[in-house]
Amino acid sequence: MPVQLSRRARKVTPFLAMEVMERAKALEAKGRHIVYLCVGEPDFPTPSPVIEAAVRALRSGETSYTHSLGRIDLREEIAAFYRRRYGVDINPGQIIVSSGTSPLMLLLFAALLNPGDEIVLPDPSYACYPNFIRFVGGRTRFLRTREEDGFQPRPSEVGALISPRVRGVLVNSPSNPAGSVLPPSWLKELASLPVPLISDEIYHGLTYEGEERSALEFSSNVFVLGGFSKAYAMTGWRLGYLIAPPSEIRTLQSMHQNFLISANNFVQSAGIAALRECDGEVARMREAYDRRRRHIVTRLRDLGLGVGKLPAGAFYVLADARHIRSDSRSLAMEILEATGVAITPGIDFGEGAEGYLRFSYANSLENIDRAMDLLGTFFREQRWL
Repeated sequence: MPVQLSRRARKVTPFLAMEVMERAKALEAKGRHIVYLCVGEPDFPTPSPVIEAAVRALRSGETSYTHSLGRIDLREEIAAFYRRRYGVDINPGQIIVSSGTSPLMLLLFAALLNPGDEIVLPDPSYACYPNFIRFVGGRTRFLRTREEDGFQPRPSEVGALISPRVRGVLVNSPSNPAGSVLPPSWLKELASLPVPLISDEIYHGLTYEGEERSALEFSSNVFVLGGFSKAYAMTGWRLGYLIAPPSEIRTLQSMHQNFLISANNFVQSAGIAALRECDGEVARMREAYDRRRRHIVTRLRDLGLGVGKLPAGAFYVLADARHIRSDSRSLAMEILEATGVAITPGIDFGEGAEGYLRFSYANSLENIDRAMDLLGTFFREQRWL
């Protein structure tokens, strides 16, 4: 008799950025040369102070469980970072450290949502958000955003969606997939709404234009997600944190104790080193990303793809390809098979990005140019250019 999986599990949709990457890996195994512009993973090595701190921690036996909120020395360092960077005072007891921000999102939505409760979510936005919300019985209340706003939500339009079933508003700045940054005045308005603001700030440290602001500057009644994966090139280390209002932390801690126990001990030592010693490395990576974003936007526009505003943060460009085809998934797959250039279809991020293609410039200028040359040849052959 076949196993009957739950309806909840069967409703989890594929993450198309990973689907593209996995198909690209299969082609690469057959000898194809692939240029990866699909996944949001830094191409830089993890800074050496981070690696050295982890090695020291392993050699000194830091392999046991830690406090379920995370090591106090790491939480104190995170609090010091927020004082230094944003001028806000956070009690280390408000911080939960875990194995990346993804498990923390799952815990947070499980804590906030009863069946049928809603989270207001911009469309387009990070592909996995809706699955987290739906998996715990919640519903997504999508707000279609505008390209001229960098696909960021206007506070007045968010406010119009607030109802008794809405339990939070989720924003991401700098954003995936558009690389846009919320104006500080908008962030302030969103933080003042009568429901909690959930601010995903995982791309902080990678802002090239404008002022990088945290939601915690405008309200203490917010949930902030942060981590080490992007700015510190630590994706595989799986280290993130959630900053929560003091009144909510005990419930979240109990959930973390039961479902995740604690983050890896020695990886937390690595996080301390990142915060204390790696500002220079982050600045150098940011400068390289800045050069790449300007270059790739020029090349994409030369290909006839629409890029309205220059992305101001993260390492993504969301390019309009609707004049070629409205089905972005089939277009991205056709491009991959024909050229070896792996890019993510816009539909991965919501109906509002259908017909767009997301390009990650977390790759070298040499590889970006190779990809653009391959696309140019293919587009001309198809009479798309």
